[in-house]
Amino acid sequence: MQRKIAYFLTLTALVLALSACGGNNKDAGSDNSSSAPVESASASTELVITAKSWEFDKPEYTMPKDTPVKITLENTSGAHGVEIVGQDVEIVGNKSEVVTLPAGTYEIECAIMCGSGHSKMKAKLIVS
Repeated sequence: MQRKIAYFLTLTALVLALSACGGNNKDAGSDNSSSAPVESASASTELVITAKSWEFDKPEYTMPKDTPVKITLENTSGAHGVEIVGQDVEIVGNKSEVVTLPAGTYEIECAIMCGSGHSKMKAKLIVS
């Protein structure tokens, strides 16, 4: 009986570990129109966001609507990330991602707990 319980617990742990590894994948056929990163599209413009100790370089950024834009995060001091709140966009470290967003005003926040000023690290993204 103990052997069956140990087998069941091991199998359950394996299933949970495997499901956690693939939890952020999207189906190829899923509707990806609102905000998902567009890896295969080529970007017509680039938006560079520079982050340093507890602030972004600008309080407001702009980009065109429904157009693939390469968003690049450059960290000049500290470890930071960019999250576009309400969208499926998060860029961590000195990386880039091509995204397409519908028109609107979005809040940008630091995606990495970066210290005492983390909660003040915000900016706006205007997509028009």
